[in-house]
Amino acid sequence: MTNRPFSHLDAQGQAIMVDVGQKPVTFRQALAFGEIKVGPKVLTAIIQQSLKKGDVLGVARVAGIMGAKKTSDLIPLCHQVFIVKCAIDFELDEVNSKVKVACRVASQGQTGVEMEALTGVSTALLAIYDMCKALDKSMVIGPIYLAEKSGGQSGDFKRDLRLDSNASDPLASDSSSGQSSNGVIKP
Repeated sequence: MTNRPFSHLDAQGQAIMVDVGQKPVTFRQALAFGEIKVGPKVLTAIIQQSLKKGDVLGVARVAGIMGAKKTSDLIPLCHQVFIVKCAIDFELDEVNSKVKVACRVASQGQTGVEMEALTGVSTALLAIYDMCKALDKSMVIGPIYLAEKSGGQSGDFKRDLRLDSNASDPLASDSSSGQSSNGVIKP
């Protein structure tokens, strides 16, 4: 942990947008995870695509991508970022009645995409809640966290998923089947 001052504050402690104009353009990537605890009835409806509102995961995927693209409109001091890739993937955990969401965002730019990945996951989870709330309003969203980021001045970051016995990488895929080895549904 460093004792650097917050970069979004000026000398008087006022909020500012960081000047990234002198930073080099580099490839940047971030991966965020989140989950929503749902009841067995909701999970079955998602799997069977029997909700009246339609395909829950399809809508959540589009919502997550849209959320990532709109991050600078939602988070006041975020820069507009040119996203070159955004992928939203899901893992259905039938044992624990959870839907796990992963969002990977990539950019060529002067600032990172961690907030875009976190916003993508959050928006996808909110869309799942919205699509399923007629069946159950007691669903619980969380945790939501940054799993890794690469590129930029601050270097790379990778959360040690071994510290969380429930954490997994829903983007580790077996491309031949369309599903990952741990149940991720691929588009």
